[in-house]
Amino acid sequence: MKKTNKTLIAVVATLGIATGFSTKVEAASYTVQPGDSLWAISQKYNTTVSNLKSINNLSSNSIYVNQVIETSETTTSTSGSSYTVQSGDSLWGIAHKHGISVSDLMKWNNKTSSIIHVGETLSISQTSNSTTSTESTSNMTTYKVSAGDSLYAIANRFNVSVSNLKSWNNLTTNTIYIGQTLKLTGSTSAPTPTPVKVEQPEENLAAKVIAEAKKHVGTPYKWAGVAPGGFDCSGFIYYVHKTAGMDINRTDTTGYYNQSSTISSPQPGDLVFFSGTYKAGISHMGIYIGDNKFIHASSSGVQITSLSNSYWSKHFTNYRRWN
Repeated sequence: MKKTNKTLIAVVATLGIATGFSTKVEAASYTVQPGDSLWAISQKYNTTVSNLKSINNLSSNSIYVNQVIETSETTTSTSGSSYTVQSGDSLWGIAHKHGISVSDLMKWNNKTSSIIHVGETLSISQTSNSTTSTESTSNMTTYKVSAGDSLYAIANRFNVSVSNLKSWNNLTTNTIYIGQTLKLTGSTSAPTPTPVKVEQPEENLAAKVIAEAKKHVGTPYKWAGVAPGGFDCSGFIYYVHKTAGMDINRTDTTGYYNQSSTISSPQPGDLVFFSGTYKAGISHMGIYIGDNKFIHASSSGVQITSLSNSYWSKHFTNYRRWN
């Protein structure tokens, strides 16, 4: 993972490679090359510098090698009750964007796995001949949490507030669990079973993830790499979890951050996140292996690092656990 002292285009120096996996790299985007400038890119794509700065939320004309620049307003192919899959999409991301659950999205599209393809059209609402109507959904008093759900998505779906959901279910945080039954109203007439709270990652899976991760210590860094020949930080997370048997989609550090919940006492197998390394916000991640250490794919390759390291301790954000 590249550190904060990035190399400006105008400076002739060794060019670092920024890690991460952009979920928006489409036909309307461009990866900055050595010698590029906003003006040159604007001429190439028949637009203006001010428009490029507006689309990419840039406050200056400075750009960086390997930075992905959107060259036109990103358009999402949605129409009514359908959505066309874009490069970088995942079922979880699409469900979260439209305020629905992953299980419903899979059911409405007759899917038995989370695999999707660019250009595929997905139904994002129930069809008119569905046996369960939106009207009947509004009369539900409880809801069972599915993979990819969040309190925000559930609240949005059932037109209630997150604070009410937390109050009705005696929740002190936004953490919820797959299979947990939530009350959707303040009524106490329909008691729900007490959810079993998983206090640490599933032991066997965590052990498999860490064992697989350690096999790749020394593997070189590779931009968007997801195979033993080279990894970036999120590609490393994807590969070792998938290989260990976890059903996980390829996304970037922000995507994995949104699919997990903050914890205060990490266990081996939990995730570690960092901010402000090569960009603002969540920008790097690794796997906690115990003894105040984590394993990750940095710009120097896959390695085990102490969380007391002067650089990483400065950018440490929090520990999180898969939802």
